[in-house]
Amino acid sequence: MIRNYFKTAWRNLWKNKVFSLINVLGLSLGMAACLLILQYVNFELSFDHFNKNAANIYRVINDRYQNNKLIQHGTITYSAVSRAMKEDFPEVANYARVVPGGQQIITYKDKKIPKEQGLFVDNSFLTMFSYPMLSGDQKSALSGTKNVILSETLARKVFDIEGNNFDPLIGKLITLGSDSVPFKVTGVLKDVPENSFLKFDILISYQTLYKSFGCKQCDYDFTDSDFWHYVQLKEGTDVTAFDAKLAAFSQRHFQGNKISGSVEKFYLQPLLKAHLYSDTEYEIGDTASHMVVWGLLIIALFIIGIAWVNYINLATARSVERAKEVGVRKVAGATKGQLVRQFLTESLIINVFALAIAVMMVVLVQSVFNDLVQHQLAFSYLFKKGLGGYLISASIIVVILTGIFISGFYPAFVLSAFKPISVLKGRFSSSAKGAILRKCLVIGQFAITVVLITGSFVVYRQIKFMNGQKLGLNIDQMLVVNGPVFVKNDTTFVARTKAMVAELDQIPGVKNAATSFWVPGNEMGRNFAIRAAESDPNTHFTMRFDGISEDFLKTYDMHLVAGRNFTATDYNPDFNKLHNIILNENAIQALGFPSPQKAIGHTIINGSGQYAKKWDIVGVIADYHQKSLRYPIEPTMLEPVLNIQSPISIKIDAKNVTATVAQIKEKYQSFFPGNLFDYTFLDEQFNAQYKNDELFGKAFSIFGSFAIFIACLGLLGLSLFATLQRTKEIGVRKVLGASVANIVLLLSKDFVMLVIIAIGIAIPIAWLILHNWLQDFAYRISISWWIFALSGLVAIIVALATTSFQAIKAAGANPVKSLRSE
Repeated sequence: MIRNYFKTAWRNLWKNKVFSLINVLGLSLGMAACLLILQYVNFELSFDHFNKNAANIYRVINDRYQNNKLIQHGTITYSAVSRAMKEDFPEVANYARVVPGGQQIITYKDKKIPKEQGLFVDNSFLTMFSYPMLSGDQKSALSGTKNVILSETLARKVFDIEGNNFDPLIGKLITLGSDSVPFKVTGVLKDVPENSFLKFDILISYQTLYKSFGCKQCDYDFTDSDFWHYVQLKEGTDVTAFDAKLAAFSQRHFQGNKISGSVEKFYLQPLLKAHLYSDTEYEIGDTASHMVVWGLLIIALFIIGIAWVNYINLATARSVERAKEVGVRKVAGATKGQLVRQFLTESLIINVFALAIAVMMVVLVQSVFNDLVQHQLAFSYLFKKGLGGYLISASIIVVILTGIFISGFYPAFVLSAFKPISVLKGRFSSSAKGAILRKCLVIGQFAITVVLITGSFVVYRQIKFMNGQKLGLNIDQMLVVNGPVFVKNDTTFVARTKAMVAELDQIPGVKNAATSFWVPGNEMGRNFAIRAAESDPNTHFTMRFDGISEDFLKTYDMHLVAGRNFTATDYNPDFNKLHNIILNENAIQALGFPSPQKAIGHTIINGSGQYAKKWDIVGVIADYHQKSLRYPIEPTMLEPVLNIQSPISIKIDAKNVTATVAQIKEKYQSFFPGNLFDYTFLDEQFNAQYKNDELFGKAFSIFGSFAIFIACLGLLGLSLFATLQRTKEIGVRKVLGASVANIVLLLSKDFVMLVIIAIGIAIPIAWLILHNWLQDFAYRISISWWIFALSGLVAIIVALATTSFQAIKAAGANPVKSLRSE
C-alpha cells in the first residue's frame, strides 16, 4: 500500500512538472536560507555554554552617576569589588578578577612571537571556567607571581612542540614584552573555543600586578577603576534578590560619592548574556548584536513560512483540477483516510526532495556564507548546545516536521473532503472559503515582503549615513603603527618621541605624523571629578581624555575654534609641571562657559584635595567623533602628555604606499631596534565598529531577496493556474474584441489589489520595527514617507512583472485554439 502511495504521488508530480518545479524550487530555496541562518543563530546562542558553571557565573556591571546623570555604563570597576562581595554575601561561592594584558610580544631564546592576547586572572579563574588543561596543576598554576599558562597553539609556536606531551614545558622561562624578569610556564590549556566570550592566548597570574609590578591598587582598592570581575553564585541563588542588596553594598563601601566622586550602582549580568547583550563601555570580550541574531531568525522563519504557504496555495488552488480524481477514487472505494495519506505522501516527497536540494545548496554556498558572517560554520552548528540547552536544535527539527505536516495536511484535508456525486455530475466548484484563505495567505506573504524591502532600504541608508558622516577629523590614508614595547620609558622619552616624529616627516610619502594615547575608534580614558575653578566645589563633571603630541591636530585635520594648539614648551617629562589643556566644544558647554573664545585663559580643576590638579585652557577644538555614530560626542580634554609606547599616527600619500611603508619601517626600527613593526590603516579599524550593522544590512538584503523571490514564485504559480482555469473566458473575450492590455489587466488586477492591501498592513509594522532599531544610534536617519512609497512601488512592480508574464502569454494565444480545447 505504501509503495502504491509513493508510485501514485510520483506520477502525479511528474504529470504536473511546472507546478512541481515551482513548489520544489520555492521550498528548497526557503529551506536552504533557513538552514544557513540557523547555523549562524545557533552558533551565536551557543556562546559560553561549554562552561559547566555557566548558569551560575555572572559579571559585575558598574554604572556611575554624577549630578543624577549616568556618566559611565561599563564592566570596568574597582579591584576590591568582587572580593568585597565574597566577604559580604554568603551567596557568592567564588570570584575572579580579570585585567586585559593587551597583545603581548613573547620572547623565547632568539624567537619573538607578536600579538598574543593576554589576560591577568586570579587562580580561581581556572576552576570557575571550563578551559581544559593539557598540562599543569589547575588548582595552583596561577597562584604565584610571574606564572603563565599558554594555549596549545601558542605553546607549539613558542617551543616547536609536535606531539601531545606538554609536560616538559612546565617550568620553562619566557619573556613578556620589555619585562627583564622572565615568566615561568606553569600550564598549557586547550585552545579557547570559538564560542567563548573571553578570548586569550596566554593567562598571567593576577598576583604579578601587585607583587611584581608594584600596582598596589590592583589588589584591594575602591578608588582606581580599571578591573573586570566575575562572580559565581551558589546554586539556587535568586539573582534579582541579590541585585537588590547591592545598593546597600555600594553605600557601605563608597558612602554615596565620597570615596570615588560618583554614585556607584552595581548589578550582575549572566555570563550567558555577555556576548549578545553587551551595551557596556570598555568591553574586553567577543560581542555581537542580539538584534541581528533574533532579526535573522525571524527572517528565516518568514522565508520558510512563505515557501510552505506557496505549497498550500498551489495545492488548494488546483483542487478543481483534481476533483474528478478524488471522485473516482471515492466511488472505487477509497476512504478519506486513504486519500489523506495519499496527498500527505505527495507533500512528503516534495518536501524531502526540496530538503535534499537545500542541503546541496548549503554545501555549495557554505564558504561564501562563512565569509559573510566571518565564522567557520558547518552543519554541525545546527546541533550545538545553546540557549536553553539543545532547545534551538530541537526546535529546528520540530519546525521542519511541523511545517511539512501542516503544508501537506491542509491540502490533503481539503481534497479528500470532496463529495464524489457532485464532482462526477460536474456540479463541483472551488470553495469560497478556500479562495478567501488563499487571498489571506498571499496578503500575508507580501506584507512580510514589503516589511523586508523597507527594512533593506532603511538599514542600507543608516549604514551609508554612518560611513559618510563627517567625523570632525580625517582618518583617510592614516597609517597607525603600534608603539614600541622593548624601550625604556625614562626622562629622555619626550625628546626621543619628537625626534622620531621629525624623522618620519622627512619621508617624501609622509604628510604628517603624531602620537597619542588612543587613536579614533579606541575607548579613551575618563577623568571623573572636573569643574571650572570658579564653580561650586561640590559640582563635578566627567570628561574623556587623551594625551597627544603637538602635531596631532594637524595630522588629523581637526579644527581649532578658539585659542591655540600645543607648542613645544607645553610638554615636560614631569607630569606635575604640565598645566595647559585643550578642550572640545562639548566640554566648554558642560563647564558652563558662554563661548569657546571666553573659555580661553580660564582654569579647570581635575580631582579634589591633595590629588587636585589645575589646568589652564589654551585652546578649544570643534567636536569630533572618537567612536562610532552609535554613541554621542562626549566632553573631551586633550593633554600635552607623551608616552613612548603610544601608537603613532602617520598621514601618508595615496601614491607609492608600499614604498612609503617600507621607509617608515626602516625609520621605526632605527629608533626602536628589536621591536616589531606592526601597523594598520585607521579607516579599516574605525569602520570595524560597524561590523555587526553591516552584517545585518547584508544579510537582511540577501535573505530579504530570497523571501521576495520565493513569494513571486508562489504568485507565478497562482497566476499560471488562474490563467489555465480562465482559458475559455479569455478566448471569448478576445473574439468579442478585447485587447491584450484588457486581458492582462483582467488577470492581474486581483493579485495587484492583494498586494496593495499587503502594503497597507506592512507599513505600520515596518515603521514600528525600524523605529525601535534606530533608537540604538545616537546619530540616525529619519524614516521618510518616500521609503514606504518606494517599497510599496517595488512590491507592486514585482507582482505585476510576475503575473503579467503569464497573462501576456495567455492574451497572445489564438482564441480559436482556446475555445476548441474547451
